[in-house]
Amino acid sequence: MHERPALFVRVQDHDGTEGWGEVWCNFPACGAEHRARLIDTIFAPLLVARPIDNPTGITDELAERTAVLAIQSGEFGPLRQCIAGIDIALWDLAARRAGLPLWRLLGGTSPEIGVYASGINPEDPGRTARRCREEGHRAFKLKVGFGERRDLDNVKAMREVLGGDAVLAVDANQAWDVDTAIWMAMGMEPFEPAWLEEPLRADRPWAEWKRLAAATRVPLAGGENLSGFTQFDDALAHRAFAVVQPDAAKWGGLSHCLQIGRRVRASGQRYCPHFLGGGVGLLASAHLLAAVGGDGLLEIDINPNPLRALVCGAAGDVREGRVVLDETPGLGIVPDTAALRAFLVSRN
Repeated sequence: MHERPALFVRVQDHDGTEGWGEVWCNFPACGAEHRARLIDTIFAPLLVARPIDNPTGITDELAERTAVLAIQSGEFGPLRQCIAGIDIALWDLAARRAGLPLWRLLGGTSPEIGVYASGINPEDPGRTARRCREEGHRAFKLKVGFGERRDLDNVKAMREVLGGDAVLAVDANQAWDVDTAIWMAMGMEPFEPAWLEEPLRADRPWAEWKRLAAATRVPLAGGENLSGFTQFDDALAHRAFAVVQPDAAKWGGLSHCLQIGRRVRASGQRYCPHFLGGGVGLLASAHLLAAVGGDGLLEIDINPNPLRALVCGAAGDVREGRVVLDETPGLGIVPDTAALRAFLVSRN
């Protein structure tokens, strides 16, 4: 992935109070324009001039009112992603109106969360890991799925650079069948990965995931490509994932991913929100993790992303593997719309 597309949603109350959200639009990169059009033509007319004091109720209503359209068009993903971004914006607005940081409004008790450096690519990952450590990270995730020898050599090199105490996870991005995944997981066991993420295609039968989980000591992770309470409840029931990773900008927004996060913790599994995009979604995921609590880690892409840096500012600073959110109402930032124009592709 060589681009970092982002689609931001801004909602405004009658008194001028704003809320910001982000819609998942990573693949294909041109999908941002399509989703922006869906929000402009389908969702905005459903929201204008109506009470917005119940974000969860509105999210459920939007899903119900577009359910037939999703079936007829086959656009389940884009429509759910638009609703997720709107939900985030409505929660940001609600927190600003309440004068509370979003993590506190959602029920959190501590503003401090753990994070990890994501997106470490196979080209000289040891060098990248050293840089990330200098930037404050203490947990790291390596991309694999580039061939057995290269993958195992890279995992070994990362462990040697980081030492035995560092958190090292690996992400296969759905690269393998179950037999290959078992073989690769066994090869990685000596390096003690914290988890192996999406080794199989996300739609493979639960029997394959359970077979893999039974064959290796490496914990399995997944969830970014699950959608809906039924799929997540199935994942929790089958206990194939030790680490569950919903993406609040892809499905459910804060309303539903907060519920999923609490179910994950109640089941004894680990909640680590997935996110890869712009700064609004990253901060929303940070507040969500703070609200859910536990020992989960927030994903922070370490590849250059000037748009994300512009939006997050100091709010995204990492120190000793932690981020501390403050008491600023809402997400804690107000995007500089004038500065955002330098990155603007389309605006509705």
